Amino acid sequence: MNKLLLTAAMAAMLSTGAMAQSTVVTTTGTGHAAAVQIEPEYRTKIRTYVTEHKVRPVQTREKIVVGQPVPREVELEAVPADWGPSLTKYRYVYSGERVMLVDPSTRTVVQEID
Repeated sequence: MNKLLLTAAMAAMLSTGAMAQSTVVTTTGTGHAAAVQIEPEYRTKIRTYVTEHKVRPVQTREKIVVGQPVPREVELEAVPADWGPSLTKYRYVYSGERVMLVDPSTRTVVQEID
């Protein structure tokens, strides 16, 4: 009986830890312009990455904004793995002191990280 309770308690702890790690990014809305919600600690990681790697901002005529496609002439950068596994499906653009997450299939900006 004690082994059963111990096993159940350990399974509950493991599943709770797994859920906590999987809630880093949530997507809200529908369609191509769904907003991506990023936890504050990952926002800090992203800003630190851009600063430490001296990422150059892109220059465009039009302002790059959430919900709109990035101009074709702008090169999209791969999201580094340390930004979190749920973000690696996106690309990013650094523009005007802001990191913009982009859906590569539509080139639509899904989130601004300022």
